[in-house]
Amino acid sequence: MAFYEECDYLFKAVLIGDSAVGKSNLISRFCRDEFRLDSKPTIGVEFAYRNVKIGDKLVKAQIWDTAGQERYKAITSSYYRGALGALLVYDITRRVTFSNLKKWLQELRHFGESELVIVLVGNKSDLGHNREVTEEEGQEVAEREGLCFMETSALENLKVEDAFLQMIMQIYEISSKRLLEAKINEASMPAGKTILNIDEVSETKQQSCCLG
Repeated sequence: MAFYEECDYLFKAVLIGDSAVGKSNLISRFCRDEFRLDSKPTIGVEFAYRNVKIGDKLVKAQIWDTAGQERYKAITSSYYRGALGALLVYDITRRVTFSNLKKWLQELRHFGESELVIVLVGNKSDLGHNREVTEEEGQEVAEREGLCFMETSALENLKVEDAFLQMIMQIYEISSKRLLEAKINEASMPAGKTILNIDEVSETKQQSCCLG
């Protein structure tokens, strides 16, 4: 289908976290630049797309919004398979959503890919006057677990783009490295006549995790 052929890469990523932390509005803001105050809880799984240009490559990011309610756990767990990235979201105004990060991480690492890129997101930074989780606490968890970290506001569109692009860029770098290694292995075989174009998979430089 042309829908898939138009892109150089198709990446699947998931948003996970407790219900009502703002996952659906983060996706709406990133994919459609929309925000809904009357956003309804997600039932099961929904997804949206956005194209991202990296160098001369077109990446189609397929972002899945998984329901946070426990009763949908059996449905959503199967959708982690094949995901190359994840935004793990909590609400800075509700400490319980921060406390539950451990169980979400365990689930991600159980069902997810071995090189899954995870960005920890403290959402609703516009509600700082109701904050129950400090930014330093989020950074500590991210550093301990080897994650990137950002605080975002889907309402005010603060760092939403940065969080998604950080994840997509890291997935791209991992995928490009795999492609390069595959081409090298193919080229090293006696019968192989493959010409390796290094520039094709080196448009971006390695970036450090953002903890701001």
